[in-house]
Amino acid sequence: MSINLQNWIQEADLVSMQKAMSSGECTSEALVLAYIERIHRYNPLINAVLEINPDALEIARNLDHERNTTGSRGTLHGIPILLKDNINTHDRMHTSAGSIALAESFAPEDSFIVAKLRAAGAVLLGKTNMTEWSNFMSNSMPAGYSSRGGYVLNPYGPGKLFVSGSSSGSAAAVAANLAAAAIGTETAGSIVGPASQHFLVGIKPTVGLASRNGIIPISISQDTPGPISKTVTDAATLLGAIVGIDENDKATWTSPHRTFHDYTSYLDRYFLRKARIGIPRHYYRSLDEERLSIMESAIEVLREQGATVIDPVDLHLEQHPWNNDVICYEFKTGLNRYLSKLNSDIPVHSLKELIDYNQKHAASALKFGQDNLIRSEENTLNEITYQLKRQEYNHHAVTKGIDYALDQHGLDALMLPGDIDGMYIAARLGYPLITVPAGYSVKGTIDADGDSTKGPFGVVFSGGAYSEPTLIGIAYSFEQATLSRRPPDSGELM
Repeated sequence: MSINLQNWIQEADLVSMQKAMSSGECTSEALVLAYIERIHRYNPLINAVLEINPDALEIARNLDHERNTTGSRGTLHGIPILLKDNINTHDRMHTSAGSIALAESFAPEDSFIVAKLRAAGAVLLGKTNMTEWSNFMSNSMPAGYSSRGGYVLNPYGPGKLFVSGSSSGSAAAVAANLAAAAIGTETAGSIVGPASQHFLVGIKPTVGLASRNGIIPISISQDTPGPISKTVTDAATLLGAIVGIDENDKATWTSPHRTFHDYTSYLDRYFLRKARIGIPRHYYRSLDEERLSIMESAIEVLREQGATVIDPVDLHLEQHPWNNDVICYEFKTGLNRYLSKLNSDIPVHSLKELIDYNQKHAASALKFGQDNLIRSEENTLNEITYQLKRQEYNHHAVTKGIDYALDQHGLDALMLPGDIDGMYIAARLGYPLITVPAGYSVKGTIDADGDSTKGPFGVVFSGGAYSEPTLIGIAYSFEQATLSRRPPDSGELM
């Protein structure tokens, strides 16, 4: 082997890995072994990976044999990918949503997107830690904590820097180069938030672009899986691998002719020359001086690259409250359905049983309480009231939110700061987001929640339903103009 894998994999992209395997410079088995070695070395410092797939090396060997005999399946053939711990895999890995109640749970079947990844030739390297129950367990639970896995730490400053939403383990692992890329899930900010805080690219697709079948749910109207990677190219590649129509997820039935299996065709270095981008200043107001400076510099990059910038734009929906009754109703309904299908030896098969289990094991299960679980169990909405409340919010969101701003100014996208506040409107509508590294806050401050604003920071591009091709073009053009990402150095990791 002519390359030093431990050094090379630190920032290698999917295309480079595929070329190296095709040329014989390395194998999938060697890649998997190199990542496992890095996990053993660095994961104790950041707690991002919950478990390694015990079959990963054998899978890699089989894929190497397949490459040598019948050829490659494509860009993901033999590539090691990590999965968030709420995504079902029917193998020797557990699926627990970070909960000790499901610590021994093996999923009865692969999720739809896992089946797609396996078919594309990806090596499922392991499961990543996450905020327990995707941060819908307790209002006091810190980002990145789970009773099963403990605290996820940011590799740019373990224990000092914010990790953001519930896919924090997936983001921290990719940032520390513990896998080629990862899959996270998002209900409201849980892909793009962690990706922004870890100098990564994250895509939260339109709800319905990728199936949620086999993913532990929060909200049927907002949940979606999506890629987290080091580059826009890698994220676009992964997105194409997981999208598709699934007969078991009705949301995907609306996406025929709006789904593409190769989003890399939309990577356009000069896309910003023809783009119109709006700046919703409402979401810039709470930024500290450094992060506001990062955003102002990003706006200047848009202009320098030829984009038409409309500054400011108003969404007229910033203060409209999120209806928690709706989310609690969806969570209770979806979780009861998921838990009821688990093996009989698992101790919980309903939300009520989960609450009771946590209470009986409070010392380990209830470090931060379970007020959201209880509130969801006590939710009294019926199906008719639930649908009326959803329709009321969606009416306001469509007529006064993202669509309104895009139509009013003829925009291709909005550009938001990479914190979670600005992402809720897109989340409520199921609209796509993509984040790209933009800058590093050196001094930082402590925000109202006690989290440090120091560290990596990204910009987020937001658009209408199924606008992924446009958002990918904008993000790639911005990425190539700035090249802001850098990996954590050994001093930061230590």
